[in-house]
Formats: sequence, C-alpha cells, structure tokens
Amino acid sequence: MQMLTGKRIVLTGGTGFVGSHLLPKLVQANASVSCIVRSSSDTSRLPPEVRVHVCDLATGAGLTEALNGCDVLIHMAALLFGSGFQAYLENNGTSAQRLCQALAEIPSPPKRIVLLSSMAASGPDASTQGAADTCLPRPVSAYGWSKLLVERTFQANFHGELVILRPGIIYGSGDRGLLPVFQGAKHGFAVSPGFGRSFPVSCIHAQDMAEALLCALSPKAHGIYHVSDGQRYTMDSFCQAMSEALGKNARVFHIPLPIMAITAACATFWAKLRACVCKKAGARAPNWNLDKYREAREAGWVCDSSRLSLDTDFRAHLSLAKGMEESVEGYRKRGWL
Repeated sequence: MQMLTGKRIVLTGGTGFVGSHLLPKLVQANASVSCIVRSSSDTSRLPPEVRVHVCDLATGAGLTEALNGCDVLIHMAALLFGSGFQAYLENNGTSAQRLCQALAEIPSPPKRIVLLSSMAASGPDASTQGAADTCLPRPVSAYGWSKLLVERTFQANFHGELVILRPGIIYGSGDRGLLPVFQGAKHGFAVSPGFGRSFPVSCIHAQDMAEALLCALSPKAHGIYHVSDGQRYTMDSFCQAMSEALGKNARVFHIPLPIMAITAACATFWAKLRACVCKKAGARAPNWNLDKYREAREAGWVCDSSRLSLDTDFRAHLSLAKGMEESVEGYRKRGWL
C-alpha cells in the first residue's frame, strides 16, 4: 500500500496474536513501525525493522515519548481473559485512559487512531444479516463492556480520525485463546453451547484481520465497522473445519447451558483459589470462565461486515478451510499441537 510509505505508525499489542500477522504487512508496505511493549514482553518474534518502546499502559509511563510525532496509533492491546468485571474494566479501561492522557499532552499527536475492538462491544446477534455497524450496543459480558468503555473513552477524548473495528471470532496461528478447542478437536471432540440449537457465528482469519486493519488506515475509512469473512457459520461447521484441518473426524457435543454454567463457575473458582494459594494476584484467568459463559449462553454472534467492503474494498481472502489449515500448521510449528 503506497499510502503507508514513510508513515510513522505506533502499535500497542504488536507482540500479540493479531500483531504477529499485521507487523510483516506494515513493514512490507514501507511504514516506519514502532511497538509499545511491557518490560516483560517477548519481542524476539518482532521483525528487525520494528522499533520498541518500553512503556506502562497502567501508569502511562513512557507513552508521551512513544506517541509524539507518530501519524497513526493502532491500539490492539487488551485483556482477553479476566477473573471478573473489575479485572477487565481496570485493565482495558485504564489503558485507554492513559493513552488518551498522553495524546492530550504531546505537541504532535497522531491524526488517526485505529482501535481493534470486538463484536462483544456490540452484543449478540443471531439474525440472518447479523449486527449492523449502526446497532445499539448491548454487551452481555464484562469483556464486552470493557471494550465498549475503551471505544467511548477514545470517542470522548480524541478529536482526530477514529476508526473502530469490531470483529467476530478471530482465529489463526499464534492464538492461544482457541488453542484448547484445537487440542480437543485433535482428540476427537468439540463443544457447542446449548442443546438443540445451532449457535451461528461470524469469524475471520488473523491474516484477513490484518488486511482489515490496513484498510482502516485508508482515508476512506471512518466510524465503526464490524469485521468478518462475510460468511455465516454454525459452531458445528466451525469445529468440523478445524477437525478436518487436523485430519480428524471430531464429534461435536451440544452441552446444555446449565452444565456449561457449572463448569464455568468451577473453572473460575479454581483459578481464583490457585491465585490465592500461590499468591499470584495477576495470574491469567482460564480460557473458559463465567464471563465467556455469559457470551456462550446467547443465541449467536453474527455481524454484517458489508460496509467495510463498500468503503475500503476490503475482501477476506482465506476460506474457513484454508484458514484452519494455516492455524494448524502454525500451531504445529510452535509445538503447541
């Protein structure tokens, strides 16, 4: 993309899952890229052309120096698995507040911010068309409320060009969130929430998500966009594609919601007990917990991404089958499967 040549772009979350797919594309586009990282972040996989700024999103330390003079900020850092409402709101909300405070203090703030949010901020939708970009937000989880809070914080405090992306399920190599599902499919089983229902979902591969982020840098992009590959899946078909990529024939079990609620409560309680016993207050919450159950008990999560395609010519290139093959290959290269 010629428009990115020489652009000074700063990212948060660059060492994460989506960042690993986005950074090579930004470097290839000849952008000048910097990543805001924690002192404990693993930067070994970053492209050598990427500069690193060690900052603290909780206190704001180092942010003004990292952001001053950049053209674009891409904010992707977020707590995905928390122990409760307070953890999500404190982590995700505080990061947004600290970034906005830093932006207000620097003499040369970025002209555009691209925020990687989530469909969790919109709320569930099981309709045929899916959630529209103009839908009234109604989050059902602490994670969703925290992402909506982040959006509102930037909308209230940043007066430049703000583009917000709300993707459905993001999957691909390097993702630890769905890793337990892949591991289950490898052993011949998968789970769909609720007995006797299909649970429709929208999803997008991380490489296409990276393309959507690039499209959000276009002057044509504005406002809020939902992001998906344009297809509607059921949890059964999503897991079957995963199973086929693994060379397996996994059976999908439809678990009644009351049983799922009990397992989520037990997983959450056990994680908190371990954190207390081991005295690790910041210990990572389990992938399956009460907050994820709040999302799983809804009828479905489908979104309409057509406006992003109309405004920016965005197109998803990876089919679900090809995306799952890339995911499995990437997991195996890292020794995760």
